[in-house]
Amino acid sequence: MRERWLGWIDGSLLALVFASVAVVVVAGLIQVSFGAFSMSIAQAWQAVFNPDVLLNPKALEAFFLGGEIPEMGRRSLIVWNIRLPRVLVGAFVGMNLAVSGAIFQAVTRNELASPFILGVSSGAGLMILLTLVVFSGLSAILPLIAAIGGAIAFLIVYFIAWKNGTSPIRLVLAGVIVSTVLGSVQTGLFFFADDLGVVQSAISWTTGSLTGTDWEQVRMVLPWTGVAMALALVSARQLNVLLLGESTAKSLGMSVERVRFALSGVAVLAAAASIAAAGIVGFVGLIVPHMVRNIVGSDYKKLVIGCVFVGPALMVAADVGARLALSPVQIPVGIVTGLIGGPYFLYLMRKQDNMGEI
Repeated sequence: MRERWLGWIDGSLLALVFASVAVVVVAGLIQVSFGAFSMSIAQAWQAVFNPDVLLNPKALEAFFLGGEIPEMGRRSLIVWNIRLPRVLVGAFVGMNLAVSGAIFQAVTRNELASPFILGVSSGAGLMILLTLVVFSGLSAILPLIAAIGGAIAFLIVYFIAWKNGTSPIRLVLAGVIVSTVLGSVQTGLFFFADDLGVVQSAISWTTGSLTGTDWEQVRMVLPWTGVAMALALVSARQLNVLLLGESTAKSLGMSVERVRFALSGVAVLAAAASIAAAGIVGFVGLIVPHMVRNIVGSDYKKLVIGCVFVGPALMVAADVGARLALSPVQIPVGIVTGLIGGPYFLYLMRKQDNMGEI
């Protein structure tokens, strides 16, 4: 039984996991070591893995559940209370976007699918702008509004694509249409913003940024990330069956529409969690599944696990670049992921003749 469940784990997957963890650790240590109070990598390591914090239930409860922070050393306080949450949020956002993109690509059987293509990001961005420009009194619940906007946008896409059922092609085309329309409305809303601060805040949200994240964002995104990742992992078999095509899936007894809608809901949940925490970060949900697929293959048991680790590695490393590239000025991490993802995607297009359908 054990061999049956673990037989699909191979050397390429293990190497990918260990390499991704190494990238997260190194990039995270670099991230927490720089700032107004700088420290060496060794000092940052000691602060992150300080047993007085890791083995202190009151400290962990204060950080992860909220409450009064107990006394601790200056370095540990700076790292744990100010800098480490940014690394954790980046890891969770990368994880959510990567897995969301992988699911959408299976649901649509199209390697070009992502939360961006299927309207989730555009819907969230529009709700963010509406809140900041028109309903500024609701800015305190901006993350929740962003998540709701993403979910509503995808429901609209699904409704447009429905014609005695949906198809992968109709879902993608409907997503492109909805994304284009909502993107145009977003651009138009900028003309109604009189406050420059509102415009800057809106741009930060719509380009994706981890600046200013703290434990509140960690506590917000962590439970939804756990639920989405668990659902994605247990759905790997259904994702593999969907890749075989509708006729084959139906012949195997699958209710294709119900499974497609349920899995899309998982992908929307994962994308909405990341948008609520960091805004709209582009390209992660598109290129990470490609990167993992090129290394471990198309089996979704391995692909989902690969995305769980590679997504955080890309996001945390990109955030280091966003913070340090033009220091002391910090640029949105979405700009860095775009600069990474664009050339990589062009490379894939040039390399693969049958780019598109899985």
